Amino acid sequence: MKDATFHRRCLLLCLSFVLGLSGLSARLVYLQVVKHEDFKKAGEAYKRKKRVLVAERGWIVDRNEVQLARNIPLTTVKVDMRHLFKEPSLAACGLAYRDLRDTTKWKQLDPLKDRAKRRAMIRLRQRRIMEDMTPASIVEEHFEYAISELARPLGMTEDALRDRIKNTKLQELTIRKDLPEDRSDDLEKLVKERWICGFFFEQAQRRWYVYPELAAHVIGFVNYEGEGRSGVEQKFNNRLQGRDGFVIEEKSANNLLLPSKVGMMLPPAHGLNVQLTIDIQLQHILEEELDAGLEEFEAETGCIVLMKPDTGEILGMVSRPSYNLNIRENAAKNGFSFATQASYEPGSTIKIVAAAAALDQGLVNLDTVIDTGWMPFRHGSVTVKDHHYYGELSTAKVMAKSSNIGTYKFGLLLGQERYYDYLKKFGFGKKTGINLAGESAGITPLSDNPTDFSRATFGYSNAVTPLQIASAYSAIANGGQLMKPQIIKSVITNDGAVIEQFEPEVVRRVISKRAAKDMRTALAGVVDVTGTARRAKVEGFEGNVGGKTGTVWKHDPVNGGYLFERYTVSFVGLLPADKPEFVCVVVVDDPQTTEVKRYGGTIAAPIFAKVARRVAARMGIAPTNPIENNQEVAEKRKES
Repeated sequence: MKDATFHRRCLLLCLSFVLGLSGLSARLVYLQVVKHEDFKKAGEAYKRKKRVLVAERGWIVDRNEVQLARNIPLTTVKVDMRHLFKEPSLAACGLAYRDLRDTTKWKQLDPLKDRAKRRAMIRLRQRRIMEDMTPASIVEEHFEYAISELARPLGMTEDALRDRIKNTKLQELTIRKDLPEDRSDDLEKLVKERWICGFFFEQAQRRWYVYPELAAHVIGFVNYEGEGRSGVEQKFNNRLQGRDGFVIEEKSANNLLLPSKVGMMLPPAHGLNVQLTIDIQLQHILEEELDAGLEEFEAETGCIVLMKPDTGEILGMVSRPSYNLNIRENAAKNGFSFATQASYEPGSTIKIVAAAAALDQGLVNLDTVIDTGWMPFRHGSVTVKDHHYYGELSTAKVMAKSSNIGTYKFGLLLGQERYYDYLKKFGFGKKTGINLAGESAGITPLSDNPTDFSRATFGYSNAVTPLQIASAYSAIANGGQLMKPQIIKSVITNDGAVIEQFEPEVVRRVISKRAAKDMRTALAGVVDVTGTARRAKVEGFEGNVGGKTGTVWKHDPVNGGYLFERYTVSFVGLLPADKPEFVCVVVVDDPQTTEVKRYGGTIAAPIFAKVARRVAARMGIAPTNPIENNQEVAEKRKES
């Protein structure tokens, strides 16, 4: 009986061993066969990391290749929690270095020549640490070692860095962003030399604007993801941005980088560079003079557009208010470009359409006499008034005196259909097509209402942009052709190869060369002593400056109608008038000064004169008249 019980117990014991070993075998088969791929991928992911190779965003340069927008390399410091807290063998290397670095033998070895010997010492010391300490204590002691070494270089206290890492639930924690290149290089070198594990570095870049307060609305800016959000940065984002690459890095059990396998790397494709038509020196002149003018005449809003009439190139364009491209404070509020997005009633600057059309159609010549009368002019249900009444005026004098009645009579000679057709030919009511986002088309109603038609001939009942005005006057300046405004000169690779060239583009012929020449003569009369723009004279170009003033009441957006004590004033200038090298539009919105009457001729014209003098000097335009020496003039006055 006892033998039977003994045998039964032995059988149960053997059965238990068999079942236990069978279960263990089944588990091993499950782990090694069924879950083999999963564990393999997990292991590879643990030792493998995809590192982004950041593509450099293309530069933006001016027409003379002066840098306007470039990139500053920056680094993000991150912590990989798995490597920091779950790799005792790697952590032991850091502790080994800590223990050895102050020893005499270590100091006697040359860091470069004896690198292999130092590594062997690290390995030997690592094995002893692994034998003497538990994995948990190794990891914890390495963590404190890393904190003591890195807190100060990271600009943090040890407690702050320790708490930041301990209190996160993330597997990958960002410790520091936007670390400058020199500091990140030093920090990365420190991490490698001192065998600290768990900390790694990602390269990035920040967009930097060399002249952050110049041409802000033209250049635009990028967001924190590096995507263009306004201006050229937005319009040409695809060309500037490039494409990031990557490399898959694998590490050995000793945390050493292994050579990448074929197909585990994609080089970055760097962005292309964009060259603007703007001359940053001219841009500086425009911004400086506009700011001075707005301060003098107590206004906050305005713009200047400087255009090369024969090519349509924008040499400079400034809008106010503006913002700093690097700081971007009030970017949302002040990001509106008055030059390309504001629609305002142009006032008398639009009178060139009726006059040029009448000349082009042969209905008048410069000497044709127009009777503007000595009182308001009535035509059917329409009444048109002038600020002053001049009686009989030649066509040229209608422009010089800016007569509403005379201009309306040009419109009557043309008829509504032909007048509106010329208005469209000059580019009004349609976007110019400039390579900038958000351009306005203005408003050209083409109304059949006789009153609306009369107002349209002398600057009301339609709305334009300053850029449209610059384009229209450029057509007169260049002999009658409307040019598409160009803000981009070319797109260039990093090695200087031009892959896209933006050539001058003729939109259409608007008026004949003869009519354009006559209009330039008429516009020169506006700046004459008897014209409305006497203050637009430029020293050295007396009698050879053309232009037109504009003054309108501001529209009341709340109640409709007009605000009769508030104005938008403007001046468009051509220099030299006989063969213009540039067209310059100055618009000042809602000036509050009481020192002068608020007209285009008293506010915008003198701003133009200051701009034109400096621009002509910068562009090397020879004066058409001798310039008297200021000292000699002063001495003559003193003698007299």
